[in-house]
Amino acid sequence: MACLKWLRIRLSYLADLGGQERRILALAFIVFPLVVTSLKLAGFKRTQYWLSRLLESEKEILQEEMAGQAKNTARLVKIAARYQPYRASCLAKSIVLWWLLGLQEIKSEVCIGVSRDKGKFEAHAWVECQGLVLNDSKDVRQRFPALERRMAGERV
Repeated sequence: MACLKWLRIRLSYLADLGGQERRILALAFIVFPLVVTSLKLAGFKRTQYWLSRLLESEKEILQEEMAGQAKNTARLVKIAARYQPYRASCLAKSIVLWWLLGLQEIKSEVCIGVSRDKGKFEAHAWVECQGLVLNDSKDVRQRFPALERRMAGERV
């Protein structure tokens, strides 16, 4: 079923992607199943710790071109998540995005927030780079006040 979904992506769209974009998209496809499995077996903190060990360094300042690169990476992760054979959670999407940004030496945070609407408890995860929300709407902090933020590479 996943192969059929993948075939629906227009070949012309893939041809328009640059080499770096194709590499990021391919990595997102590869990392999603690993992250989903690790979240189920080891949990959030260990998953993020293991991935952070793979990152060599981080840049302290998110320059303007890096902001564009970070937004583009978020777009590619969204595409990869859409064509997975299973539904990727917001946490899995955020961890994949955080890790791919780290590979590009872009410092980011996975933010986890909660909301209680009409007595219903909801949790949500998203990624921020220096206060810029990458994979959600700008008002996500108001809808889901942040519980925890982890820096890329932070020891847990």
